[in-house]
Amino acid sequence: MKLSILDQVPIALGQTAQDALFETISLAKLGDELGYHRYWVAEHHDLNGLACPAPEVMLGLIGAQTTNIRIGAGAILLPHYKPFKVAETFNLLATMYPNRVDLGLGRSPGGSAESSVALSGNFLENVRRMPELLDELLHFLNDDFETGHMFSTIKPSPVPDVLPVPWLLGTSEKSAVLAAEKGMNYAFGHFMSEVDAKPILSKYKSILNEKYPKKTKEIIMAVQVICAETSEQAEQIALKSFVWSRSRGEYSNSSDYMEGILTKEQLDEFENAKQKMIIGNPSEVKRILSELQQLHQVDEFMILTNTPTYTERQKSYELLAEVIME
Repeated sequence: MKLSILDQVPIALGQTAQDALFETISLAKLGDELGYHRYWVAEHHDLNGLACPAPEVMLGLIGAQTTNIRIGAGAILLPHYKPFKVAETFNLLATMYPNRVDLGLGRSPGGSAESSVALSGNFLENVRRMPELLDELLHFLNDDFETGHMFSTIKPSPVPDVLPVPWLLGTSEKSAVLAAEKGMNYAFGHFMSEVDAKPILSKYKSILNEKYPKKTKEIIMAVQVICAETSEQAEQIALKSFVWSRSRGEYSNSSDYMEGILTKEQLDEFENAKQKMIIGNPSEVKRILSELQQLHQVDEFMILTNTPTYTERQKSYELLAEVIME
Protein backbone atom coordinates (compact mmCIF):
# COMPACT_ATOMS: atom_id res chain seq x y z
CA MET A 1 0.00 0.00 0.00
CA LYS A 2 1.39 3.39 -1.03
CA LEU A 3 0.67 6.42 1.13
CA SER A 4 0.75 10.01 -0.08
CA ILE A 5 -0.11 13.39 1.43
CA LEU A 6 -2.71 15.93 0.35
CA ASP A 7 -2.13 19.37 1.87
CA GLN A 8 -4.83 22.03 1.78
CA VAL A 9 -2.44 24.41 3.59
CA PRO A 10 -4.76 25.07 6.54
CA ILE A 11 -4.08 28.00 8.84
CA ALA A 12 -3.93 26.38 12.27
CA LEU A 13 -5.50 27.88 15.35
CA GLY A 14 -3.74 31.11 16.35
CA GLN A 15 -1.39 30.94 13.34
CA THR A 16 -0.95 33.08 10.22
CA ALA A 17 -0.98 32.35 6.51
CA GLN A 18 2.80 32.65 6.52
CA ASP A 19 2.98 30.03 9.29
CA ALA A 20 0.77 27.71 7.22
CA LEU A 21 2.95 28.06 4.13
CA PHE A 22 6.16 27.30 6.01
CA GLU A 23 4.47 24.37 7.77
CA THR A 24 3.63 22.98 4.33
CA ILE A 25 7.31 22.95 3.45
CA SER A 26 8.15 21.32 6.79
CA LEU A 27 5.50 18.63 6.35
CA ALA A 28 6.71 17.89 2.82
CA LYS A 29 10.23 17.39 4.14
CA LEU A 30 8.90 15.08 6.84
CA GLY A 31 6.86 13.14 4.29
CA ASP A 32 9.99 12.70 2.19
CA GLU A 33 11.91 11.37 5.19
CA LEU A 34 9.09 9.02 6.24
CA GLY A 35 8.76 7.47 2.78
CA TYR A 36 5.46 8.94 1.60
CA HIS A 37 5.09 8.52 -2.17
CA ARG A 38 3.63 11.90 -3.22
CA TYR A 39 2.98 15.33 -1.80
CA TRP A 40 0.17 17.25 -3.47
CA VAL A 41 -0.82 20.82 -2.66
CA ALA A 42 -4.40 22.00 -3.18
CA GLU A 43 -5.58 25.24 -4.78
CA HIS A 44 -8.12 27.51 -3.08
CA HIS A 45 -9.10 31.12 -3.64
CA ASP A 46 -10.08 33.51 -0.85
CA LEU A 47 -11.37 30.69 1.35
CA ASN A 48 -11.18 31.47 5.04
CA GLY A 49 -8.55 29.35 6.77
CA LEU A 50 -6.77 28.01 3.67
CA ALA A 51 -3.58 29.73 2.55
CA CYS A 52 -2.60 28.56 -0.94
CA PRO A 53 -4.06 29.95 -4.19
CA ALA A 54 -0.99 28.88 -6.23
CA PRO A 55 0.23 25.29 -5.71
CA GLU A 56 2.86 25.70 -8.41
CA VAL A 57 4.67 28.32 -6.32
CA MET A 58 4.79 26.02 -3.30
CA LEU A 59 5.94 23.08 -5.44
CA GLY A 60 8.97 25.04 -6.59
CA LEU A 61 9.96 25.51 -2.95
CA ILE A 62 9.07 21.98 -1.86
CA GLY A 63 10.99 20.39 -4.70
CA ALA A 64 14.15 22.23 -3.69
CA GLN A 65 13.98 20.91 -0.13
CA THR A 66 13.00 17.28 -0.80
CA THR A 67 14.74 14.44 -2.58
CA ASN A 68 12.58 11.44 -3.42
CA ILE A 69 8.92 12.28 -2.86
CA ARG A 70 6.85 13.08 -5.94
CA ILE A 71 5.37 16.57 -5.88
CA GLY A 72 2.22 17.81 -7.53
CA ALA A 73 -0.95 19.84 -7.51
CA GLY A 74 -4.15 18.49 -6.10
CA ALA A 75 -5.44 20.16 -8.15
CA ILE A 76 -4.77 22.91 -10.64
CA LEU A 77 -8.30 24.14 -11.38
CA LEU A 78 -8.08 24.11 -15.16
CA PRO A 79 -11.21 26.17 -16.00
CA HIS A 80 -9.45 29.18 -14.50
CA TYR A 81 -6.42 28.97 -16.82
CA LYS A 82 -5.15 28.65 -20.36
CA PRO A 83 -3.74 25.15 -21.00
CA PHE A 84 -0.52 26.51 -22.54
CA LYS A 85 0.37 28.39 -19.36
CA VAL A 86 -0.31 25.32 -17.21
CA ALA A 87 1.86 23.19 -19.50
CA GLU A 88 4.68 25.74 -19.36
CA THR A 89 4.57 25.92 -15.57
CA PHE A 90 4.63 22.17 -14.99
CA ASN A 91 7.21 21.55 -17.70
CA LEU A 92 9.38 24.04 -15.84
CA LEU A 93 8.88 22.17 -12.57
CA ALA A 94 9.57 18.83 -14.26
CA THR A 95 12.76 20.26 -15.74
CA MET A 96 13.92 21.33 -12.28
CA TYR A 97 12.86 18.12 -10.52
CA PRO A 98 13.12 15.27 -13.06
CA ASN A 99 10.74 12.32 -12.80
CA ARG A 100 9.06 13.73 -9.69
CA VAL A 101 6.27 16.01 -10.92
CA ASP A 102 2.53 15.27 -11.10
CA LEU A 103 -0.05 17.58 -12.65
CA GLY A 104 -3.33 16.99 -10.87
CA LEU A 105 -6.25 18.70 -12.59
CA GLY A 106 -9.75 19.57 -11.40
CA ARG A 107 -12.74 21.61 -12.43
CA SER A 108 -14.12 22.93 -9.14
CA PRO A 109 -14.11 26.70 -8.56
CA GLY A 110 -11.98 26.52 -5.41
CA GLY A 111 -13.72 29.55 -3.97
CA SER A 112 -16.73 31.84 -4.24
CA ALA A 113 -18.56 32.78 -7.41
CA GLU A 114 -17.06 36.25 -7.15
CA SER A 115 -13.49 34.92 -6.98
CA SER A 116 -14.19 32.68 -9.98
CA VAL A 117 -15.36 35.65 -12.02
CA ALA A 118 -12.28 37.59 -10.93
CA LEU A 119 -10.04 34.72 -12.02
CA SER A 120 -11.58 33.53 -15.25
CA GLY A 121 -14.73 35.39 -16.21
CA ASN A 122 -17.42 32.93 -17.25
CA PHE A 123 -16.39 29.98 -15.07
CA LEU A 124 -19.41 27.82 -15.89
CA GLU A 125 -18.70 28.09 -19.60
CA ASN A 126 -15.10 27.08 -18.95
CA VAL A 127 -16.31 24.07 -16.94
CA ARG A 128 -18.46 23.06 -19.89
CA ARG A 129 -15.33 23.22 -22.04
CA MET A 130 -13.32 21.04 -19.64
CA PRO A 131 -12.92 18.11 -22.11
CA GLU A 132 -11.67 20.55 -24.75
CA LEU A 133 -9.28 22.20 -22.28
CA LEU A 134 -7.91 18.79 -21.27
CA ASP A 135 -7.35 17.84 -24.91
CA GLU A 136 -5.44 21.04 -25.54
CA LEU A 137 -3.32 20.62 -22.44
CA LEU A 138 -2.47 16.99 -23.24
CA HIS A 139 -1.53 17.96 -26.80
CA PHE A 140 0.81 20.63 -25.43
CA LEU A 141 2.41 18.20 -23.00
CA ASN A 142 2.81 15.45 -25.60
CA ASP A 143 3.71 17.80 -28.46
CA ASP A 144 1.27 16.05 -30.79
CA PHE A 145 -0.98 18.68 -32.33
CA GLU A 146 -1.90 17.78 -35.89
CA THR A 147 0.21 19.40 -38.59
CA GLY A 148 -1.38 22.69 -39.58
CA HIS A 149 -2.96 23.32 -36.17
CA MET A 150 -2.24 26.87 -35.04
CA PHE A 151 -0.43 25.52 -31.96
CA SER A 152 1.61 22.86 -33.76
CA THR A 153 4.62 25.18 -34.10
CA ILE A 154 4.95 26.19 -30.44
CA LYS A 155 6.15 24.31 -27.38
CA PRO A 156 5.56 24.90 -23.66
CA SER A 157 9.26 25.42 -22.98
CA PRO A 158 11.35 24.27 -21.28
CA VAL A 159 10.50 20.73 -22.38
CA PRO A 160 11.75 18.26 -19.73
CA ASP A 161 13.29 14.87 -20.40
CA VAL A 162 10.52 13.30 -18.30
CA LEU A 163 7.13 14.94 -18.70
CA PRO A 164 4.91 15.82 -15.74
CA VAL A 165 2.32 13.08 -15.20
CA PRO A 166 -1.26 14.33 -15.64
CA TRP A 167 -4.01 13.17 -13.28
CA LEU A 168 -7.68 14.03 -13.24
CA LEU A 169 -9.25 14.54 -9.82
CA GLY A 170 -12.93 14.02 -9.21
CA THR A 171 -15.76 12.82 -7.01
CA SER A 172 -18.26 11.41 -9.49
CA GLU A 173 -18.78 9.02 -12.37
CA LYS A 174 -18.61 11.96 -14.78
CA SER A 175 -15.02 12.76 -13.83
CA ALA A 176 -14.03 9.07 -13.86
CA VAL A 177 -15.44 8.60 -17.36
CA LEU A 178 -13.66 11.74 -18.59
CA ALA A 179 -10.35 10.54 -17.14
CA ALA A 180 -10.73 7.14 -18.77
CA GLU A 181 -11.70 8.57 -22.14
CA LYS A 182 -8.60 10.77 -22.11
CA GLY A 183 -6.36 7.90 -20.95
CA MET A 184 -5.49 9.76 -17.74
CA ASN A 185 -4.73 8.52 -14.25
CA TYR A 186 -7.58 9.15 -11.82
CA ALA A 187 -7.73 10.37 -8.22
CA PHE A 188 -11.06 9.92 -6.44
CA GLY A 189 -11.89 12.30 -3.59
CA HIS A 190 -13.49 9.84 -1.16
CA PHE A 191 -13.62 12.45 1.62
CA MET A 192 -15.57 14.88 -0.58
CA SER A 193 -18.02 12.50 -2.21
CA GLU A 194 -21.43 11.28 -1.07
CA VAL A 195 -21.55 8.48 -3.65
CA ASP A 196 -20.24 4.92 -3.60
CA ALA A 197 -16.76 4.80 -5.11
CA LYS A 198 -16.87 1.15 -6.17
CA PRO A 199 -19.05 1.45 -9.33
CA ILE A 200 -17.28 4.68 -10.26
CA LEU A 201 -13.82 3.12 -10.15
CA SER A 202 -15.10 0.00 -11.91
CA LYS A 203 -16.45 2.18 -14.71
CA TYR A 204 -13.09 3.97 -14.98
CA LYS A 205 -11.20 0.68 -15.25
CA SER A 206 -13.65 -0.75 -17.77
CA ILE A 207 -13.48 2.22 -20.15
CA LEU A 208 -9.72 2.53 -19.81
CA ASN A 209 -9.25 -1.19 -20.56
CA GLU A 210 -11.40 -0.85 -23.65
CA LYS A 211 -9.84 2.34 -25.04
CA TYR A 212 -6.26 1.99 -23.78
CA PRO A 213 -5.63 -1.74 -23.18
CA LYS A 214 -1.88 -1.30 -22.80
CA LYS A 215 -2.07 1.55 -20.28
CA THR A 216 -1.39 0.80 -16.63
CA LYS A 217 -4.33 1.87 -14.50
CA GLU A 218 -3.19 4.21 -11.74
CA ILE A 219 -5.83 5.18 -9.20
CA ILE A 220 -5.51 7.19 -6.01
CA MET A 221 -8.19 7.34 -3.33
CA ALA A 222 -7.98 10.51 -1.25
CA VAL A 223 -9.21 9.97 2.31
CA GLN A 224 -9.44 12.13 5.41
CA VAL A 225 -7.59 10.61 8.36
CA ILE A 226 -6.97 11.52 11.98
CA CYS A 227 -4.61 9.08 13.67
CA ALA A 228 -3.47 9.31 17.29
CA GLU A 229 -1.83 6.99 19.78
CA THR A 230 -5.20 5.96 21.23
CA SER A 231 -8.72 5.82 19.84
CA GLU A 232 -9.89 8.25 22.51
CA GLN A 233 -7.25 10.81 21.58
CA ALA A 234 -8.11 10.49 17.89
CA GLU A 235 -11.80 11.01 18.64
CA GLN A 236 -11.04 14.10 20.73
CA ILE A 237 -8.84 15.57 18.00
CA ALA A 238 -11.54 14.82 15.42
CA LEU A 239 -14.13 16.69 17.47
CA LYS A 240 -11.79 19.65 17.98
CA SER A 241 -11.01 19.61 14.26
CA PHE A 242 -14.71 19.66 13.42
CA VAL A 243 -15.35 22.68 15.67
CA TRP A 244 -12.23 24.44 14.41
CA SER A 245 -13.00 23.87 10.74
CA ARG A 246 -16.43 25.45 11.15
CA SER A 247 -15.23 28.43 13.14
CA ARG A 248 -12.09 29.48 11.28
CA GLY A 249 -11.48 33.15 11.68
CA GLU A 250 -13.66 33.48 14.78
CA TYR A 251 -10.93 32.62 17.29
CA SER A 252 -7.54 34.26 17.53
CA ASN A 253 -6.15 31.87 20.15
CA SER A 254 -6.77 28.44 21.63
CA SER A 255 -7.94 29.54 25.09
CA ASP A 256 -11.66 29.49 24.47
CA TYR A 257 -12.42 27.86 21.15
CA MET A 258 -13.62 24.60 22.74
CA GLU A 259 -15.26 26.13 25.81
CA GLY A 260 -18.75 26.12 24.35
CA ILE A 261 -21.04 23.11 24.44
CA LEU A 262 -22.14 21.76 21.09
CA THR A 263 -25.85 21.68 20.41
CA LYS A 264 -27.58 18.45 19.46
CA GLU A 265 -27.72 19.64 15.85
CA GLN A 266 -23.97 20.30 15.87
CA LEU A 267 -23.25 16.90 17.40
CA ASP A 268 -25.43 15.27 14.74
CA GLU A 269 -23.51 17.18 12.09
CA PHE A 270 -20.25 15.93 13.59
CA GLU A 271 -21.49 12.34 13.52
CA ASN A 272 -22.43 12.76 9.85
CA ALA A 273 -19.03 14.28 9.07
CA LYS A 274 -17.31 11.30 10.71
CA GLN A 275 -18.84 8.98 8.12
CA LYS A 276 -16.33 10.30 5.60
CA MET A 277 -13.38 10.28 8.00
CA ILE A 278 -11.04 7.57 9.24
CA ILE A 279 -10.43 8.12 12.94
CA GLY A 280 -8.49 5.90 15.31
CA ASN A 281 -5.23 4.55 16.62
CA PRO A 282 -2.61 3.32 14.12
CA SER A 283 -3.82 -0.29 14.00
CA GLU A 284 -7.45 0.80 13.54
CA VAL A 285 -6.59 3.18 10.73
CA LYS A 286 -4.46 0.54 9.05
CA ARG A 287 -7.31 -1.96 9.23
CA ILE A 288 -9.81 0.46 7.68
CA LEU A 289 -7.41 1.41 4.89
CA SER A 290 -6.76 -2.27 4.19
CA GLU A 291 -10.51 -2.89 3.96
CA LEU A 292 -10.91 0.04 1.55
CA GLN A 293 -7.98 -1.24 -0.48
CA GLN A 294 -9.55 -4.66 -0.82
CA LEU A 295 -13.02 -3.27 -1.56
CA HIS A 296 -11.94 -0.79 -4.23
CA GLN A 297 -8.77 -2.46 -5.53
CA VAL A 298 -6.64 0.65 -5.17
CA ASP A 299 -2.96 0.60 -4.25
CA GLU A 300 -2.49 4.17 -3.13
CA PHE A 301 -4.19 6.36 -0.56
CA MET A 302 -3.66 10.09 -0.40
CA ILE A 303 -4.07 11.20 3.19
CA LEU A 304 -5.65 14.53 4.13
CA THR A 305 -5.23 15.46 7.80
CA ASN A 306 -6.46 18.83 9.03
CA THR A 307 -6.21 19.47 12.77
CA PRO A 308 -6.28 22.62 14.94
CA THR A 309 -2.53 22.33 15.58
CA TYR A 310 0.36 21.43 13.32
CA THR A 311 1.79 19.17 16.03
CA GLU A 312 -1.31 16.96 15.92
CA ARG A 313 -1.21 16.87 12.14
CA GLN A 314 2.47 15.89 12.04
CA LYS A 315 1.97 13.19 14.68
CA SER A 316 -0.88 11.67 12.70
CA TYR A 317 1.27 11.31 9.58
CA GLU A 318 4.16 9.91 11.64
CA LEU A 319 2.02 7.25 13.31
CA LEU A 320 0.50 6.23 10.00
CA ALA A 321 3.91 5.88 8.37
CA GLU A 322 5.17 3.75 11.26
CA VAL A 323 2.35 1.23 11.08
CA ILE A 324 2.00 0.97 7.29
CA MET A 325 5.48 1.69 5.92
CA GLU A 326 7.41 -0.07 8.69
